[in-house]
Amino acid sequence: MNTDLTPLQKSILLHLYRYGPDDPWYMARRLNGESGWFPNLDPEEVELACRRLQDAGLIQRVKHPPKMSPTSSVKPWLKVKAKDGSPRGRYYQLTKEGRRIVAHLRSS
Repeated sequence: MNTDLTPLQKSILLHLYRYGPDDPWYMARRLNGESGWFPNLDPEEVELACRRLQDAGLIQRVKHPPKMSPTSSVKPWLKVKAKDGSPRGRYYQLTKEGRRIVAHLRSS
């Protein structure tokens, strides 16, 4: 299965391993530590890659946002992310098989 992965799919797996559950819209902008408001990748392409990884059983959807935490660590009283608890996007996280593939990617 490892040889069937595209470079984008490998980057998504490594990103989810390093940074935890994330949304494809955000991953298009900050994949593997990049920053900025404008996407570095096409969001639809990232979403499609996530769906293919989900179909392969390497990632899974998270039913709720990963955190209910302040958006600012300096002034946490300003605003709380996902205040009402409803999902704002399609968050994905690694499955056990996905973590195994990432361990193999990191060692090679």
